[in-house]
Amino acid sequence: MKRKMLIFFIVFILLVSFTIPVFADNSEVEELELNARIALIYDRASGRVLYEKNGDKQTPMASTTKIMTAIVVLENTNLKDIVTIDSKSASIGGSRLGLKKDDKVTINDLLYGLMLRSGNDAASALAIYVGGSIQNFADMMNNKAEELGLTNSHFVVPHGLDNEGHYTTAHELAKITDYALKNETFKKIVSTSNTTISINGNLKQINNTNKLLNSVSGVYGVKTGFTNGAGRCLVTAWEKNDMDIITVIIGADTNNLRTTDTKKLIEYVEKNYELVNIKEIIEEEFEKWKKINTGRIFVEKGSKNSVELLLEEMNFENMIINKTDINKIDIKTDILYSLKAPIKQNEIIGTLEVLVDGENISTLEIYNKEEIRKKEIRDYLTEFMVLIQNIKII
Repeated sequence: MKRKMLIFFIVFILLVSFTIPVFADNSEVEELELNARIALIYDRASGRVLYEKNGDKQTPMASTTKIMTAIVVLENTNLKDIVTIDSKSASIGGSRLGLKKDDKVTINDLLYGLMLRSGNDAASALAIYVGGSIQNFADMMNNKAEELGLTNSHFVVPHGLDNEGHYTTAHELAKITDYALKNETFKKIVSTSNTTISINGNLKQINNTNKLLNSVSGVYGVKTGFTNGAGRCLVTAWEKNDMDIITVIIGADTNNLRTTDTKKLIEYVEKNYELVNIKEIIEEEFEKWKKINTGRIFVEKGSKNSVELLLEEMNFENMIINKTDINKIDIKTDILYSLKAPIKQNEIIGTLEVLVDGENISTLEIYNKEEIRKKEIRDYLTEFMVLIQNIKII
């Protein structure tokens, strides 16, 4: 009997030992092994960073500068305008569209040369035409950066050749790109694999330096870059399964490695994330909370004893969430349960905090919908009369 029990115990231990791995915690997301010294994934729907490696480190950004150059040009000129190429632009080094002094090219065709061929000559010509000088155009770029709320970016040149004081971060470069992609002309240009432009009426075919456009499903832009200071760079826009992201690679050793790193970032999102309607979840949870808690809010000396609550609108509806965090969405409400009249219409009386796995995603304000005035003598008299009427009825 004892021997049978011993055998049973040994078999049980062996079974448990082999079974435990099935229940192992697989929630940990795989580590990304990247060649680039700087990398980032940006969710366009929410503006949230999904992954970063030195994402807020100031760095040169080579020709990805031209994303900002294109923004400033598109917002300050007409695509049909014709530019006569100056001698400074015609003689600039690095990657070129092949412009010569006194060539005549439309703004539209220069923008294609800027973003597809990465022409430094096109960048310089556009800057001088729009700004009057490289310095003035750089000022326009910096003014735009300030308008976008960027605090770690500064522009000196329109093409991205290494210059002291010319820098950004991967995070802010993603924000610049997100803003640019809201311009349909910009989006059309950077998603073009090849096109034909006209220089002095002569046709010239140009191809996009971004090879991912033709090789990775869902990629629709944006810009390559290289200088000795920045290394190999690649900003990419990718959209699939309702997920829309921007990836940034800066400081890769070779073109192949920047491409490989970008593919890894895209695959990382495709494998580990999904799109969630966070606004709908928040509104449903807030309605549940109101049913339980609104009656607990008391207004001292108010013409009304209760309040009607409104929640601030979110500035985005959807967001990409790690699949392991779908059940870790938490709503925390902080509100004043004791209020004193008068209370203005739309006065803030609390906040709602949205957390995903403990990370604050958004903090929304809770408002009082209607004005609640302080009680006056007539209100007290009305209450007294109602009380008398109730006593008579009894």
